[in-house]
Amino acid sequence: MKILIIRFSSIGDIVLTTPVIRCVKQQLPDCELHFLSKPNFKAVLSSNPYIDKIHLLQKPLAKTVEELKAEKFDYVIDLHNNLRTSLLKFKLGVRSSAFNKLNIEKWLLVNFKINKMPNKHIVDRYLEAAAPLGVTNDGKGLDYFLEKERNVQELLPASHLNYVAFVTGAQHATKRLPLHKIVEICRLINKPVVLLGGKDEMDQGAEIARESGAHVFNGCGRFSLDESAFLVREAESVITHDTGLMHIAAAFNKRIISVWGNTVPELGMYPYKTEDQKIFEVKGLKCRPCSKIGYKKCPLGHFKCMNEQNSKGIADCI
Repeated sequence: MKILIIRFSSIGDIVLTTPVIRCVKQQLPDCELHFLSKPNFKAVLSSNPYIDKIHLLQKPLAKTVEELKAEKFDYVIDLHNNLRTSLLKFKLGVRSSAFNKLNIEKWLLVNFKINKMPNKHIVDRYLEAAAPLGVTNDGKGLDYFLEKERNVQELLPASHLNYVAFVTGAQHATKRLPLHKIVEICRLINKPVVLLGGKDEMDQGAEIARESGAHVFNGCGRFSLDESAFLVREAESVITHDTGLMHIAAAFNKRIISVWGNTVPELGMYPYKTEDQKIFEVKGLKCRPCSKIGYKKCPLGHFKCMNEQNSKGIADCI
């Protein structure tokens, strides 16, 4: 049987599809498994041994359709479920199933604070899309496969070989602690801290390290995704926002301290099957969640969901 799984983005969402990838490949004898995503996210998938072939979304969509038609798939599992994937499935004309995005339930929670979301992680909803093929959850959690093994000494100074990883970034500003709160937390941690983030966080990381002290090493913008994932795996524990590296940390079953701003765990994307985790959020805010994704700045201007986070409580978890 030849099966295509579709998830276009993002890092975290693709990591959350890995139980589907593994369970389909292991539970369907002689299955040939393909995965379609955006070119930006090829690195998240390229080392996964359960994927036989990766396809990358092209423009115009007709190019992708032509490539996929040539594969003659028997079944499509749509884990993105939007207009473009619906059109793609129509063009392919094969049997398919899609995960339930629960858009109405999310809308009610964000706009009216009425929680009709099921008490079910998005991973389990992804797996429901594979259920028509007889695929079930094997209970083994998330996967993340590094491109290569490394030594911590290759990436970090000798002073930071036993460290806490602090993931400073997130796709949207309202999912990130403000700089002064990160500095506050770092100052309260009595062990080496390695800041992890992208090139956009380099300057902020430098300021955090400068304001926090010599025990904080700025790794923002220094490492590839694979190197950052390796450093997450090797960390004693991980402080993180609701972001891709949080899910990579969960794949490695790390001790995770997750900090939540405008989004809430009830949306179903908290660390999956992680034995040791602590969630920090400011309870009782009538404005929260204000979005299922995030904003460039707090719509109300006060940003209480992050400014009122318990810095000492976060640091004491280390």
